[in-house]
Amino acid sequence: MIEVKNVSKVYEGKKKIHALKNINLRVEEGEIFGIIGFSGAGKSTLIRCLNRLEDPTEGSIFLGKEEITALNEYDLRIKRRRIGMIFQHFNLLSARTVFDNVAMPLYLEGKKRKEVREKVHKILDFVGLSGKEDVYPGYLSGGQKQRVGIARALVTDPNYLLCDEATSALDPETTRNVLELLRKVNKEYNITIILITHEMSVIRDLCDKVAVIDGGEIVEQGTVYDVFTNPQKVITQNFVNTVLQNDIPANIINKIAHSKFYRLIFMGEKAATSFLSKVSKHFNIHLNILYGSVTEIQERPYGILFIALEGNELESEKVISYIQDNGIDVKEVQANEL
Repeated sequence: MIEVKNVSKVYEGKKKIHALKNINLRVEEGEIFGIIGFSGAGKSTLIRCLNRLEDPTEGSIFLGKEEITALNEYDLRIKRRRIGMIFQHFNLLSARTVFDNVAMPLYLEGKKRKEVREKVHKILDFVGLSGKEDVYPGYLSGGQKQRVGIARALVTDPNYLLCDEATSALDPETTRNVLELLRKVNKEYNITIILITHEMSVIRDLCDKVAVIDGGEIVEQGTVYDVFTNPQKVITQNFVNTVLQNDIPANIINKIAHSKFYRLIFMGEKAATSFLSKVSKHFNIHLNILYGSVTEIQERPYGILFIALEGNELESEKVISYIQDNGIDVKEVQANEL
């Protein structure tokens, strides 16, 4: 379990910078927790506070029952052995082989050569890099470099894994492969993972819970499914829209500006039903489907549909009541909200 209590971080200088403002988070054991925000929002500062690469100005951080913010330098070094970290730009030693990069934390702990060799080979096999032990980082692809970074983070048997924009430097296909590996790490080692990113697709595809950070503050948090399906803040809605891509061209909206517009949300099994065909058969109204999509969030289908209704207002009200009575969330929206 990771618990962040009232953490703030202020950088002193000619002008004070409040990088973090009264952050409160709780991450349960074995969870994959995502923190999303734009550049400069404070997410990198927050994750660096979790292993005290940055010291908070105020507040406390607990890893399990131990308050890491209260540890002296010696005890902190011991605790950090159980906190793995992977980085956006890999941070590999270019003059060392894959084997030596992964083995470095064990060498620093003074482990015996035989133990190091056995452990490194086992971890490299786990991340899919068997046979690459003697290769130098310059000869690896971006995805392979990140796998080396993950192997290096795992080699000390950490309880926690901190991922600082771990996929931002990778192409989409490689990103999917790395996310699959992180999911495998979480399931097979039961490691608690905290991942920061500016990509909502990464949150959707990997995380159990998410917190949205803006201007150094947590503005929204919850399960990924709840945040995706019912975002409360404008910034969260904007992040969600980057995945759902539900913008409708303005020229289409202009052609049907006299209509009433509605957003329908289908959750779970309802996302797979042909419900609207029943509506068109039962009611005397013109129903225009503007946009629709179905995605999967935490292995649960989620569908969103924008429609326009043209016709008698009383008939429109009957249609909306009928839709709602069938357990589908309906909200009237204005043209500028589409």
